[in-house]
Amino acid sequence: MSREICVHSWPCSYYLEPEKRWVSGKLSLTSRSLRFAADKTGEALVSFPLSSVIEIKKEASHFVFSSITVLEKDHVKHWFSSLQPSRNVVFSIIEHFWRELLLSPAEVPVPATKGKQLTGLMACSQKRLEETARVLHHQGEQLDSITRGLEKMDSDLDVADRLLTELESPSWWPFSSKLWKMPAESKPKKGTATAGPTALGKEGVVVRIPAVVSQGTGCHVKAGSLTLLVSGLEIHDSSSLLMHRFEREDIDDIKVHTPYEISIRQRFIGKPDIAYRLISARMPEALPILEVQFSQKMELLESALMPKSPRMSSPAEKSFTVWQAASGLMDRAVHREPCLASPEAQLLPLQMSEPLVSEGDAQELRQILRKLKSLALDTETELERQDEALDGITAAVDRTTLTIDKHTRRAKKLT
Repeated sequence: MSREICVHSWPCSYYLEPEKRWVSGKLSLTSRSLRFAADKTGEALVSFPLSSVIEIKKEASHFVFSSITVLEKDHVKHWFSSLQPSRNVVFSIIEHFWRELLLSPAEVPVPATKGKQLTGLMACSQKRLEETARVLHHQGEQLDSITRGLEKMDSDLDVADRLLTELESPSWWPFSSKLWKMPAESKPKKGTATAGPTALGKEGVVVRIPAVVSQGTGCHVKAGSLTLLVSGLEIHDSSSLLMHRFEREDIDDIKVHTPYEISIRQRFIGKPDIAYRLISARMPEALPILEVQFSQKMELLESALMPKSPRMSSPAEKSFTVWQAASGLMDRAVHREPCLASPEAQLLPLQMSEPLVSEGDAQELRQILRKLKSLALDTETELERQDEALDGITAAVDRTTLTIDKHTRRAKKLT
C-alpha cells in the first residue's frame, strides 16, 4: 500500500466495531485499495483492496447520518462518516475507481521474467507512439484543410483581379468583355498534394476516458467523461451532454496534481475564470497525449509521483541506444554467445541453463520492434510532409497578402 500512489485522501471517522466507537482519521484511496489511518496514532486500522469490495452504498441510521458503507466479499462492513468536503464527493470518486477496476480485464499472474518486462515496456512504447502518430495525422489533415482554403482564396482573388481590370478599362475598350471568357490561369501550387483519405476535420477524437468532474472549488462533483480532440478538449456529463468545450488556444494551464487528477483553467479579464477538476482511473492514458498537445501549458504539481523521461540525449541518440540495446539483448539471449573479453566468461557455462529471454519473447520483441520501426519511419515521413506543407502555406500567405494589398490600392483609385 505504501508504494502505491495516493489518488486522494479525506478527513473522516471510522466505526471501530470491536470497541463500539468512532475514530477520527484519514481515508486514503489508491487506484486499487482503500486505507484508513487514525489521527492520534497514525496506525492503519483498516486496509483492503478494491477488488474485494462487492458493494458501496450511501447509508444512514438512527446512530449515524450521512455515511458511506463498504461491504467486502467476506461480509465485513465498514462505516465511514463525517466525510469532508461532503459524502457525495467521496462516494463518487471511490465508486468511479471501483467500477473501473471491475470493468478492467482481469490480470493473470505471470512470472515477471526479464523477457516479459522488456516486452511490456516495448508494447507501452508502441502504444504511445501510435497515439502520437494519430495526433500528428490529424494535424496534417488540418494543414491540408488550410492549404485548400488558401487555394480557394487565391481563386477568389483571381476573380477580383478580373473585375478590377474591367472597371479600370475605359468604356470604349473593345476587349473588356473578353476578360470573362478567358480560362482561369493554372498557377503552379507550391504546397503539398491534398489527395488522400477523407479528413476527419477538427472533431477527430484522440481518446475519451470516464472521469469524475467538478467545477470551481470541487464541492459538487458528477460523473462524466473527458474527450481529447485534435482542436481542444470536451467535458461531458454522464448523459453525454456537453458541459464545456476548451479550444486548444483557449487553455491557459493544465495542472497535474497526481497521475489520476488534473485541473484545466481558462483565464478571463473582468470575469471569473473557467476551471474544471477531473479525476479518472484512466487518466494515465490521457496524460502522454496532453503532454504532446499542451507541453508548454502543463505543470506537474507532484513531479515526484510522475515517471520522468530522460531528456539528456537527443531523440536520434535515444532511438539508436534502444535499438542497439534491444538487438544485442535478443541476440545474446537467444544465441547465448559468450563474451570472451569479459572476466566472468568462466561462469557462463553455469548460467547457460536459464536464458534471459525465451524464444517466444524474443519473437514477440522482434515483431514489436518492426512495428516501432515502421511507425517511426511513417512519423518521419509525415513530419517532412508537414514541413513542406508549412513552407507552402507560408509562401501562399505572403503571396495572398501582397495580392490583397495590390487590389486594395487599385480599388481606392477607383473611388
